Amino acid sequence: MAFKVMGVSAGRKDSNCDILLKEALLVCQEQGAEVTMINLKDYNLLDCTGCTACTMGMSMGKHTGCSLDQKDDKKKIMKVLLEQDAVIFAAPTFALMPSSEYLKFMHRNLAYETAFLTKIGAISHRDRVGALIAVGGSSRSWQSMTLECMQASTFSNSFKIVDMFTATMVPAPAQVLLHEEKLARAREIGANIMKSLNTPAAERKWLGEPDAGWCPNCHSNCLCLGEPQWRGLQYPIECAVCGAGGDLVKTEDGKWKFVIAANGLERDRTSEEGRGVHCDEIADTQGGFFMDPKKREEVASKIQKYKDIKFKGV
Repeated sequence: MAFKVMGVSAGRKDSNCDILLKEALLVCQEQGAEVTMINLKDYNLLDCTGCTACTMGMSMGKHTGCSLDQKDDKKKIMKVLLEQDAVIFAAPTFALMPSSEYLKFMHRNLAYETAFLTKIGAISHRDRVGALIAVGGSSRSWQSMTLECMQASTFSNSFKIVDMFTATMVPAPAQVLLHEEKLARAREIGANIMKSLNTPAAERKWLGEPDAGWCPNCHSNCLCLGEPQWRGLQYPIECAVCGAGGDLVKTEDGKWKFVIAANGLERDRTSEEGRGVHCDEIADTQGGFFMDPKKREEVASKIQKYKDIKFKGV
Protein backbone atom coordinates (compact mmCIF):
# COMPACT_ATOMS: atom_id res chain seq x y z
CA MET A 1 0.00 0.00 0.00
CA ALA A 2 1.30 3.46 -0.94
CA PHE A 3 2.37 5.87 1.76
CA LYS A 4 -0.05 8.74 2.35
CA VAL A 5 1.51 12.21 2.31
CA MET A 6 -0.41 15.44 2.90
CA GLY A 7 0.51 19.06 2.38
CA VAL A 8 -1.02 21.84 4.50
CA SER A 9 -0.49 25.41 3.33
CA ALA A 10 -1.38 28.58 5.22
CA GLY A 11 -0.09 30.97 2.57
CA ARG A 12 -1.63 32.95 -0.25
CA LYS A 13 -3.26 30.80 -2.90
CA ASP A 14 -0.84 29.83 -5.71
CA SER A 15 1.95 31.84 -4.10
CA ASN A 16 5.24 31.03 -2.37
CA CYS A 17 4.00 28.56 0.28
CA ASP A 18 1.81 26.69 -2.21
CA ILE A 19 4.58 26.58 -4.81
CA LEU A 20 7.24 25.21 -2.45
CA LEU A 21 4.79 22.75 -0.95
CA LYS A 22 3.81 21.47 -4.40
CA GLU A 23 7.48 21.03 -5.35
CA ALA A 24 7.95 18.82 -2.27
CA LEU A 25 4.74 16.88 -2.84
CA LEU A 26 5.55 16.22 -6.50
CA VAL A 27 8.69 14.36 -5.40
CA CYS A 28 6.61 12.27 -2.98
CA GLN A 29 4.09 11.52 -5.72
CA GLU A 30 6.84 10.57 -8.17
CA GLN A 31 8.13 8.08 -5.59
CA GLY A 32 4.74 6.40 -5.29
CA ALA A 33 3.03 8.30 -2.46
CA GLU A 34 -0.69 9.04 -2.43
CA VAL A 35 -0.73 12.82 -2.12
CA THR A 36 -3.33 15.20 -0.66
CA MET A 37 -2.99 18.98 -0.34
CA ILE A 38 -5.12 21.68 1.26
CA ASN A 39 -4.85 25.42 1.75
CA LEU A 40 -6.32 26.53 5.08
CA LYS A 41 -7.85 29.60 3.42
CA ASP A 42 -10.43 27.31 1.83
CA TYR A 43 -11.90 26.26 5.18
CA ASN A 44 -13.95 27.68 8.03
CA LEU A 45 -11.76 27.47 11.13
CA LEU A 46 -12.69 28.85 14.53
CA ASP A 47 -10.36 29.94 17.30
CA CYS A 48 -9.90 27.66 20.29
CA THR A 49 -12.22 28.99 23.01
CA GLY A 50 -10.02 27.79 25.87
CA CYS A 51 -12.93 25.81 27.32
CA THR A 52 -10.48 22.99 28.31
CA ALA A 53 -13.23 20.38 27.80
CA CYS A 54 -10.82 18.21 25.80
CA THR A 55 -8.05 18.20 28.42
CA MET A 56 -10.48 17.81 31.32
CA GLY A 57 -11.93 14.78 29.61
CA MET A 58 -8.58 13.22 28.76
CA SER A 59 -7.21 13.84 32.26
CA MET A 60 -10.16 11.81 33.54
CA GLY A 61 -9.61 9.03 30.99
CA LYS A 62 -12.36 10.16 28.59
CA HIS A 63 -12.18 11.05 24.90
CA THR A 64 -14.56 14.02 24.75
CA GLY A 65 -13.29 15.59 21.52
CA CYS A 66 -13.47 19.33 20.80
CA SER A 67 -16.48 21.44 21.76
CA LEU A 68 -16.29 23.06 18.30
CA ASP A 69 -16.32 19.77 16.36
CA GLN A 70 -19.72 20.42 14.78
CA LYS A 71 -19.21 24.14 14.19
CA ASP A 72 -16.35 24.36 11.66
CA ASP A 73 -14.09 22.29 9.38
CA LYS A 74 -11.34 21.34 11.86
CA LYS A 75 -12.61 17.82 12.56
CA LYS A 76 -13.19 17.20 8.84
CA ILE A 77 -9.55 18.04 8.12
CA MET A 78 -8.17 16.11 11.10
CA LYS A 79 -9.98 12.91 10.09
CA VAL A 80 -7.85 12.94 6.94
CA LEU A 81 -4.68 14.40 8.46
CA LEU A 82 -4.40 11.79 11.21
CA GLU A 83 -4.62 8.99 8.64
CA GLN A 84 -1.49 10.26 6.88
CA ASP A 85 1.96 8.73 7.14
CA ALA A 86 3.55 12.15 6.64
CA VAL A 87 2.49 15.80 6.51
CA ILE A 88 4.42 18.78 5.17
CA PHE A 89 3.36 22.15 6.59
CA ALA A 90 4.05 25.48 4.86
CA ALA A 91 3.37 28.88 6.43
CA PRO A 92 4.27 32.51 5.82
CA THR A 93 6.04 34.60 8.44
CA PHE A 94 4.22 37.48 10.13
CA ALA A 95 6.17 39.42 12.79
CA LEU A 96 8.81 36.71 13.37
CA MET A 97 6.18 33.94 13.71
CA PRO A 98 3.93 31.83 11.47
CA SER A 99 0.70 33.46 10.35
CA SER A 100 -2.30 33.59 12.67
CA GLU A 101 -4.21 31.36 10.24
CA TYR A 102 -1.66 28.59 10.68
CA LEU A 103 -1.58 29.02 14.46
CA LYS A 104 -5.37 29.10 14.73
CA PHE A 105 -5.59 25.75 12.98
CA MET A 106 -2.74 24.11 14.90
CA HIS A 107 -3.71 25.41 18.35
CA ARG A 108 -6.89 23.38 18.04
CA ASN A 109 -4.80 20.19 17.92
CA LEU A 110 -4.88 19.73 21.68
CA ALA A 111 -8.23 17.95 21.38
CA TYR A 112 -6.41 15.45 19.14
CA GLU A 113 -3.31 15.07 21.38
CA THR A 114 -2.16 11.58 20.48
CA ALA A 115 0.00 11.17 23.59
CA PHE A 116 -2.97 11.83 25.86
CA LEU A 117 -5.38 9.70 23.78
CA THR A 118 -2.87 6.85 23.59
CA LYS A 119 -2.27 7.10 27.34
CA ILE A 120 -5.98 6.63 28.11
CA GLY A 121 -6.39 3.87 25.49
CA ALA A 122 -8.66 5.88 23.18
CA ILE A 123 -6.44 5.36 20.11
CA SER A 124 -3.52 3.19 19.05
CA HIS A 125 -0.03 4.60 18.54
CA ARG A 126 0.87 5.58 14.98
CA ASP A 127 4.27 6.72 13.76
CA ARG A 128 4.14 9.87 11.63
CA VAL A 129 6.82 12.02 10.05
CA GLY A 130 6.66 15.65 9.08
CA ALA A 131 8.56 18.53 7.53
CA LEU A 132 8.22 22.31 7.72
CA ILE A 133 8.54 25.09 5.16
CA ALA A 134 8.57 28.73 6.31
CA VAL A 135 8.40 31.67 3.91
CA GLY A 136 9.25 35.30 4.57
CA GLY A 137 10.19 38.56 2.94
CA SER A 138 13.36 39.30 4.87
CA SER A 139 16.40 37.55 6.30
CA ARG A 140 16.39 34.77 8.89
CA SER A 141 16.61 37.34 11.69
CA TRP A 142 13.07 38.49 10.83
CA GLN A 143 11.82 34.89 10.71
CA SER A 144 13.55 33.88 13.90
CA MET A 145 10.63 32.06 15.53
CA THR A 146 8.66 30.75 12.56
CA LEU A 147 10.09 27.24 12.31
CA GLU A 148 10.28 26.99 16.09
CA CYS A 149 6.59 27.84 16.48
CA MET A 150 5.65 25.54 13.63
CA GLN A 151 7.53 22.62 15.12
CA ALA A 152 6.04 23.20 18.56
CA SER A 153 2.58 23.04 17.00
CA THR A 154 3.22 19.58 15.50
CA PHE A 155 3.98 17.82 18.79
CA SER A 156 0.34 17.17 19.61
CA ASN A 157 -0.03 14.72 16.74
CA SER A 158 3.30 12.93 17.22
CA PHE A 159 4.98 14.09 14.03
CA LYS A 160 8.70 13.35 13.94
CA ILE A 161 10.06 16.38 12.08
CA VAL A 162 12.81 15.14 9.78
CA ASP A 163 13.55 18.33 7.83
CA MET A 164 12.68 22.03 7.82
CA PHE A 165 13.56 24.97 5.61
CA THR A 166 13.16 28.75 5.69
CA ALA A 167 12.74 30.50 2.34
CA THR A 168 13.97 34.04 2.95
CA MET A 169 13.82 37.28 0.92
CA VAL A 170 10.67 36.42 -1.07
CA PRO A 171 8.01 38.98 -0.02
CA ALA A 172 6.15 39.26 -3.33
CA PRO A 173 3.54 36.78 -4.61
CA ALA A 174 5.22 33.78 -6.31
CA GLN A 175 8.63 35.50 -6.07
CA VAL A 176 10.16 32.18 -5.07
CA LEU A 177 9.98 31.16 -8.74
CA LEU A 178 13.02 33.38 -9.31
CA HIS A 179 15.11 31.21 -6.96
CA GLU A 180 15.84 27.75 -8.31
CA GLU A 181 17.87 26.91 -5.20
CA LYS A 182 14.77 27.38 -3.02
CA LEU A 183 12.68 25.18 -5.30
CA ALA A 184 15.43 22.57 -5.19
CA ARG A 185 15.48 22.72 -1.39
CA ALA A 186 11.73 22.09 -1.33
CA ARG A 187 12.22 19.05 -3.56
CA GLU A 188 14.88 17.85 -1.14
CA ILE A 189 12.31 18.03 1.64
CA GLY A 190 10.00 15.80 -0.38
CA ALA A 191 12.84 13.34 -0.97
CA ASN A 192 13.70 13.31 2.75
CA ILE A 193 10.08 12.62 3.66
CA MET A 194 10.08 9.56 1.41
CA LYS A 195 13.49 8.44 2.66
CA SER A 196 12.18 8.59 6.22
CA LEU A 197 8.97 6.73 5.37
CA ASN A 198 11.03 3.96 3.80
CA THR A 199 13.06 3.64 7.01
CA PRO A 200 11.82 1.59 9.99
CA ALA A 201 10.16 3.93 12.51
CA ALA A 202 12.69 3.15 15.26
CA GLU A 203 15.55 4.14 12.95
CA ARG A 204 14.14 7.40 11.59
CA LYS A 205 16.28 10.43 12.25
CA TRP A 206 16.84 14.06 11.34
CA LEU A 207 17.60 14.39 7.60
CA GLY A 208 17.94 18.15 7.28
CA GLU A 209 21.14 20.15 7.59
CA PRO A 210 23.28 18.20 10.11
CA ASP A 211 24.27 21.20 12.21
CA ALA A 212 20.96 23.06 12.04
CA GLY A 213 20.02 24.86 15.24
CA TRP A 214 21.38 24.83 18.79
CA CYS A 215 19.37 21.83 19.95
CA PRO A 216 20.67 18.43 18.86
CA ASN A 217 17.27 16.91 19.66
CA CYS A 218 14.86 19.06 17.62
CA HIS A 219 17.32 21.39 15.82
CA SER A 220 15.63 24.58 17.02
CA ASN A 221 17.57 27.82 17.44
CA CYS A 222 15.81 28.74 20.66
CA LEU A 223 17.33 28.15 24.11
CA CYS A 224 16.28 29.64 27.44
CA LEU A 225 17.36 29.65 31.06
CA GLY A 226 15.87 26.70 32.94
CA GLU A 227 13.29 27.20 35.67
CA PRO A 228 11.70 24.69 38.06
CA GLN A 229 9.19 22.50 36.27
CA TRP A 230 6.29 20.49 37.66
CA ARG A 231 7.52 18.42 40.60
CA GLY A 232 10.88 20.20 40.74
CA LEU A 233 12.75 19.06 37.64
CA GLN A 234 15.21 21.76 36.52
CA TYR A 235 18.12 22.23 34.13
CA PRO A 236 20.52 25.19 33.71
CA ILE A 237 19.48 25.58 30.06
CA GLU A 238 16.43 24.27 28.18
CA CYS A 239 15.43 24.07 24.56
CA ALA A 240 12.34 26.27 24.42
CA VAL A 241 10.82 24.07 21.72
CA CYS A 242 11.27 20.41 22.65
CA GLY A 243 12.09 20.93 26.34
CA ALA A 244 15.44 19.12 26.22
CA GLY A 245 17.46 20.06 29.30
CA GLY A 246 21.20 20.50 29.65
CA ASP A 247 23.84 23.21 29.69
CA LEU A 248 26.09 25.26 27.46
CA VAL A 249 29.60 23.85 27.15
CA LYS A 250 32.61 25.56 25.57
CA THR A 251 34.31 23.38 22.97
CA GLU A 252 38.06 23.11 22.33
CA ASP A 253 37.84 25.67 19.52
CA GLY A 254 36.32 28.23 21.90
CA LYS A 255 32.77 27.98 20.62
CA TRP A 256 29.65 27.10 22.60
CA LYS A 257 27.37 24.13 22.18
CA PHE A 258 24.24 22.93 23.94
CA VAL A 259 24.84 19.55 25.58
CA ILE A 260 21.80 17.60 26.71
CA ALA A 261 22.00 16.17 30.25
CA ALA A 262 21.83 12.45 30.98
CA ASN A 263 18.18 12.88 32.02
CA GLY A 264 17.64 15.82 29.69
CA LEU A 265 15.02 14.13 27.54
CA GLU A 266 12.88 13.03 30.48
CA ARG A 267 10.13 15.41 29.36
CA ASP A 268 10.97 15.57 25.68
CA ARG A 269 7.92 17.09 24.02
CA THR A 270 8.66 15.32 20.75
CA SER A 271 7.90 11.97 22.42
CA GLU A 272 4.54 10.64 23.54
CA GLU A 273 6.15 9.55 26.81
CA GLY A 274 7.33 13.09 27.54
CA ARG A 275 3.98 14.62 26.72
CA GLY A 276 2.27 11.91 28.75
CA VAL A 277 3.92 13.44 31.82
CA HIS A 278 2.26 16.72 30.85
CA CYS A 279 -1.08 14.90 30.86
CA ASP A 280 -0.37 13.92 34.45
CA GLU A 281 0.58 17.53 35.23
CA ILE A 282 -2.73 18.80 33.82
CA ALA A 283 -4.64 16.16 35.78
CA ASP A 284 -2.85 17.34 38.91
CA THR A 285 -3.12 21.11 38.47
CA GLN A 286 -6.48 21.37 36.69
CA GLY A 287 -8.03 18.43 38.46
CA GLY A 288 -6.71 19.74 41.75
CA PHE A 289 -8.86 22.80 41.22
CA PHE A 290 -12.06 21.29 39.87
CA MET A 291 -12.06 18.43 42.38
CA ASP A 292 -11.61 20.73 45.37
CA PRO A 293 -14.91 22.43 46.40
CA LYS A 294 -13.11 24.90 48.69
CA LYS A 295 -10.95 26.24 45.87
CA ARG A 296 -13.93 26.58 43.56
CA GLU A 297 -15.93 28.35 46.27
CA GLU A 298 -13.09 30.77 46.94
CA VAL A 299 -12.80 31.70 43.27
CA ALA A 300 -16.58 32.08 43.00
CA SER A 301 -16.59 34.44 45.99
CA LYS A 302 -13.88 36.65 44.47
CA ILE A 303 -14.78 36.73 40.75
CA GLN A 304 -17.79 39.07 40.99
CA LYS A 305 -15.50 42.01 41.82
CA TYR A 306 -13.82 41.63 38.44
CA LYS A 307 -17.07 41.06 36.58
CA ASP A 308 -18.34 44.36 37.98
CA ILE A 309 -15.30 46.36 36.86
CA LYS A 310 -16.09 48.06 33.55
CA PHE A 311 -13.63 50.22 31.65
CA LYS A 312 -14.26 52.28 28.56
CA GLY A 313 -13.84 50.26 25.37
CA VAL A 314 -13.14 51.22 21.77
